[in-house]
Amino acid sequence: MPLRNNWTVKSTNGILGAMGLQPTTERGRQTRQRIVAAAAEVVAENGALGASLDEVGARAPASRSQLYHYFNDKADLMRSVADATNEAVLEGQRDLFAGLDSWDGLVRWTDALVELQVQLGGRGGCPIANLLGQLGERDDDIRTVLASGFDRWEASIRDGLTTMINAGELRPDSDADWLAASTLASLQGGLVLTQARRDPRALRRALDGALALIGTHRSTG
Repeated sequence: MPLRNNWTVKSTNGILGAMGLQPTTERGRQTRQRIVAAAAEVVAENGALGASLDEVGARAPASRSQLYHYFNDKADLMRSVADATNEAVLEGQRDLFAGLDSWDGLVRWTDALVELQVQLGGRGGCPIANLLGQLGERDDDIRTVLASGFDRWEASIRDGLTTMINAGELRPDSDADWLAASTLASLQGGLVLTQARRDPRALRRALDGALALIGTHRSTG
C-alpha cells in the first residue's frame, strides 16, 4: 500500500492548518488555502528563509493586501505552513497507520516508507524535520507546531503497538510508549542518513532495526 499523496507539501490543498485569520466565506477560505499551499511549495523549493512573500503572492496568486489580511506577517504564514506540513505527512500515512495493529501491518508501513525514498532517489528527507531545522530555533511557536506533528506520528505508532499487546501479538510486559518512541527515532535517523547519502538503504536498515526490536517482544505462544 503506497503512501497517500507521497506526503509532499504540494499535496496540502484540502488539509491546511488553523493558523492566522480564519475566513468566514467559502471564497475567503479558498483564497487562504491557496496562499498556504503556494507558500508550502515555495518553502519546499527555496527553503523557509528563502521564501519571499512576493513569490508566494505571485504563485497563489494573491495580492500583498490579501496576504496581510489572512496573516499578520511572514512568521504567521510559516506557522500555517508548519501545520500544513504536519497534515500532509500524517495524512499521507493514514491508511498505513490503520494497519499498525499487526506485525504484517508494521512491515507494510516500513516497506512503504522505504519505497517512497526509492522513488525520490533518497531526496527530501522528512518534511517536518526539514522545516524544524530551518525554523525551530528561530520561532518557538513553529517548533511547538512541528513537535505536535511528531507527537501525533508517535501516537499512531503507539496505538498500533498497544492494540498488538492487547491482542496478545506482543507480550503483555511490552512498553508501547518506549517502542513507539524508539521506532520514530529510528525512522527519523534513517531519513536523515538517506537524505545525506542519497541511499534509501539507510532507512531500510534503520527500520529493520526497529522491527527487530519490536520482534523481541512478540509472543511465543
